[in-house]
Amino acid sequence: MTLFEELKWRGLIKDQAGDDIEKIINGCDATFYWGTDPTADSLHIGHYSSLVTAKRLARAGHHPILLVGGATGLIGDPRPTAEREIISYEKVEKNLKGIKKQVEEIFNGLDVEVVNNYDWTKDVSILEFLRDIGKYINVNYMLNKDIISRRLETGITFAEFTYTLLQGYDFLYLYEHKNCIMQVEGSDQWGNITTGIELINKKLGKNAYAFTMPLILDQNGEKFGKSAGNALWLDKDKTTSYELYQYLINSSDSKVEEYLKVFTFLTPEEIMDIMKKHEECPEERLAQKTLASEFIKDLRGEEELEKCIHISESLFKGNIKDLTEDELKMSINSLQSYELDDNKNIVDLLVESSICSSKREAREFLNNNSISVNGEKVNDLELTISKDKALFNKYTIIRKGKKKYFVIIHK
Repeated sequence: MTLFEELKWRGLIKDQAGDDIEKIINGCDATFYWGTDPTADSLHIGHYSSLVTAKRLARAGHHPILLVGGATGLIGDPRPTAEREIISYEKVEKNLKGIKKQVEEIFNGLDVEVVNNYDWTKDVSILEFLRDIGKYINVNYMLNKDIISRRLETGITFAEFTYTLLQGYDFLYLYEHKNCIMQVEGSDQWGNITTGIELINKKLGKNAYAFTMPLILDQNGEKFGKSAGNALWLDKDKTTSYELYQYLINSSDSKVEEYLKVFTFLTPEEIMDIMKKHEECPEERLAQKTLASEFIKDLRGEEELEKCIHISESLFKGNIKDLTEDELKMSINSLQSYELDDNKNIVDLLVESSICSSKREAREFLNNNSISVNGEKVNDLELTISKDKALFNKYTIIRKGKKKYFVIIHK
């Protein structure tokens, strides 16, 4: 299987431009770029699907340029429904530093260059931009862009309208100055990509290449991201390794094969073998466990994976006290929490924290030995939950039944 065939098999090529793109991808010495605007100080799992593809190309011998849009981030890529909120220069700079550091860590050990399009845009005057870029792109061409045409009825600002020219200029600049002949992005950037190809062709008389990847959706069919409210951040201070691990290990059977193909570096043969075994015994969730392990190991490292496995096993067995403070902090982010100012009777606490719906239900669970406090079953209706008995003088972990965990945070 060639690299191009493998990318197709993994479902990673949606749109493509350039008659010889298959030959370019199957070669081993093309410079390409992937870009993102610094709308937040961290990338998320939706970005990671593209970055993994860029890593595949890098491992095959191609040269990645990873662009962080310090200039384009100041304008904002048009959204389908409304204009993006303008971000301050200071916020863009802060976000840019965070993303740059993240990208360099993800591509550690690979030959990658990280660039900022503000560096070649900041000194270009409006007259230069109109003469050197604007004159090559017809307005009718821009109006036919899907994202622009959808906004015409509700209104689109001139700044948003010209965003596609700015991104097209990026491709032109990188083509001229870094011999970057191919762009690789998510499919929502296809309109901007083709503007760059058009510029290169009209201004330089050269051919450029590109392909897009389908956007990876969550299990509800939603695009991952900040706007959708389902961002799983690559920054472990925003989304812990255990939260990512739990999300992936709970992937549905309908999505797990797609995620294995997109997010892991397992070979096609390995993935097909895993899916065959999974289909024979789906209750063992081999595919989900493999996905979660491979993802965390690649993104966060072997040590973080070991922590995730230890946390998962300890929670499953109810051995809360086996967790280190670091592991406990990692696990509680995914739990329903309740802050406690003072000592509280167990029955009252179960109701006030919404662990139980009523005092009657709380007493029933306690009497049935279905409540555990810090790993130990309790049935004393007069038990007092206090800070001096909390784990690390901060946390009380309550388990209701076999699977539902809650954390009480003592102030």
